[in-house]
Amino acid sequence: MTTAETPVRTARTVRTKSRKPWTPSQIILTIVGATVSAVFLAPIVAALLTSLKSEAEAAEIPPHWLPEVWTGQAWKALYETGNVTDWFVNSLVVSVCVTSVVLLVSALAGYGFARTEFRGKNVLLGLVMAGLMISPAVLGVPLFTTVQQMGMVDTYWGVILPQCAPAAMVYILYKFFQGIPRELEEAAFIDGAGRWRVFFTIVVPLARPSLAAVGIFTFIASWNNFLWPYMVTNNPDLMTMPNGIATVMNSYGIQWAQLMAGGLMAGLPLIVVFVFFQQQIVAGVAHTGLAGQ
Repeated sequence: MTTAETPVRTARTVRTKSRKPWTPSQIILTIVGATVSAVFLAPIVAALLTSLKSEAEAAEIPPHWLPEVWTGQAWKALYETGNVTDWFVNSLVVSVCVTSVVLLVSALAGYGFARTEFRGKNVLLGLVMAGLMISPAVLGVPLFTTVQQMGMVDTYWGVILPQCAPAAMVYILYKFFQGIPRELEEAAFIDGAGRWRVFFTIVVPLARPSLAAVGIFTFIASWNNFLWPYMVTNNPDLMTMPNGIATVMNSYGIQWAQLMAGGLMAGLPLIVVFVFFQQQIVAGVAHTGLAGQ
């Protein structure tokens, strides 16, 4: 037993001695990182604590952090006054469908612009890039008129399709596909592979980090989209989470505890996405060049 324990103690001693003291720069960076994290977490903590207060206590001025009486009445009232389950399902269906369509369209369009030559390519690419300079709010009225004429108001298609014009995502994947060596595709062509097989077996696997970033960014944007679903849906059963919560607040007045509970409920899926896919987000930002371009 003594001889077996001796190497273990020696290894622990070596590990303890090998630890280097923190340098001043590491200490400063740690303090700055902790401070920035606290700044970002403070609103979430404040919203959670407010949602656990009574409505009278949540409306007190000046406000205080900790509830005097802890209660989950705001969460219960939110479920009783609103159809939260349907709103959550609607947001999930819309966001997943929009993300799937955007990924397919962006990948095909970006690869087409990067690897094929056809008449009017530069003009068409310029039109796509022009979409980056137009605010979605400016297109609200023309899009609503078009959707109304097509009979898609108060339908899933009316909410989904207008969000599937991904000019920024096409540009991101277009720039990424340009960086893939052509020799890989040419070798596959020599072996007898066609364009579609090369795209799905070589290009798409290489583009996984960028596709993951595009998918995550699109999902977050679609989930948070308030204006367009608010314009195109009047049926409460088709409302998404942001619209449904806003409707409850407008119908019953501003109930601050319920408002904080609804905001947390709407933001919970995005927090989950970030926690589980943060590596893909960082890798996607690095591969797509969003960090410095």
